[in-house]
Amino acid sequence: MAHVDRDPLKQSLTRLYAELARTPRLDESARQRLRTALADIERRLEAGGEAREAREAREARQHAAAAEHPLEALAVGFESEHPTLAASVRQFIDLLVRAGL
Repeated sequence: MAHVDRDPLKQSLTRLYAELARTPRLDESARQRLRTALADIERRLEAGGEAREAREAREARQHAAAAEHPLEALAVGFESEHPTLAASVRQFIDLLVRAGL
């Protein structure tokens, strides 16, 4: 796999955390699920990604649509009341899929 520039992912993650903080009417359960998912991704980014075997397995599945990403269910839930947050989550999903995460 070619080297993946993680800076755009980290920047997008930072923006997503900021947007989450600016969304006061978000259901606490949804907020916590999103925080947990983002924290997991952040740990993986800080650790330098996945082990080679895991990365290769993930690359094999990378052709799957972004709609299958675990964060997509959260984005769908945000659509009606928090469309900006939903769009930000989807942009982040696109970056993750392109990076093979």
